[in-house]
Amino acid sequence: MRILVSGSLAYDRIMDFPEKFSDHILPDKLHILNVCFMVNGLKEQFGGTAGNIAYNLALLGEKPIILAGVGKDFDEYEKRLQGFGLSLEGIRKITEEFTAGAYITTDALNNQITGFNPGAMRHPCRYDVQGYRPDDTLAIVAPGCLEDMLTYSTEFKRLAIPYIFDPGQSIPALKSEDMLDMITGSMMLISNDYELELIMRAVNLTKTQILERTGHVITTLGERGCYVANSTGEVHIPATKPRQVLDPTGAGDAFRAGLIKGLLLGKAVVDAAALGAVCAGFAVEEHGTQVHTFTEEEFWARHKTHYQ
Repeated sequence: MRILVSGSLAYDRIMDFPEKFSDHILPDKLHILNVCFMVNGLKEQFGGTAGNIAYNLALLGEKPIILAGVGKDFDEYEKRLQGFGLSLEGIRKITEEFTAGAYITTDALNNQITGFNPGAMRHPCRYDVQGYRPDDTLAIVAPGCLEDMLTYSTEFKRLAIPYIFDPGQSIPALKSEDMLDMITGSMMLISNDYELELIMRAVNLTKTQILERTGHVITTLGERGCYVANSTGEVHIPATKPRQVLDPTGAGDAFRAGLIKGLLLGKAVVDAAALGAVCAGFAVEEHGTQVHTFTEEEFWARHKTHYQ
């Protein structure tokens, strides 16, 4: 079965500031703020919603097609994807842009200042999904280029391809009517609990009313697991217990990959969500969204420990 992952590809450039931001900011001079923070160095990591989901799917033995725009500095990321045997056919290179990048500076109190350059993410990838069959394809529309999110949700419905709608960080940028249209006819809506509140306010619907427009609503709760709801009720899936918790940043995308793997295996949504929880548990054990690793044997052993 083929997997289409629409979302973003980005570089995360992470810097540590060994002091406190507040010690270098004068509260009475905020109207003329001009501050330079001398950092300890810079770490570059691979990220983006589509990249993170695809990375975890590759660990699970899958070869998804990524649908995203990238820039002239994509060479290292390209080599990485090829190293995992992933196709580049759905990736469009915009030579006049840089690949999307997050520039994150963290101080001694874990406060963060982030600058995000969407770069090539502003451009649609224009990959044609016309030849994909609904009985052989599963898709996810994750945060990325807004035009892609709109286009592919429409195309997937037209082609009867089941898709997961994951608006995430794009919620504030989406028009209410567009978000409602993307929810309507989707296989499921997935978000964390805070994002679900934002979605319900944006579309002016209750969770019950949203379930009249999509098959399932999955709400992730971090260390408390997730809820899987449909028109007949709601089930709580507990989180797994990781060896250590170093960075929860990539857990959501890892969860989505595990969920997709479960759906590909023909599992019920509740059981597929449990696979998502296993994958998320591995992700939080390392700093970065694509740093953790596991074998399929390790994955299934942890699943057996927690859910069987």
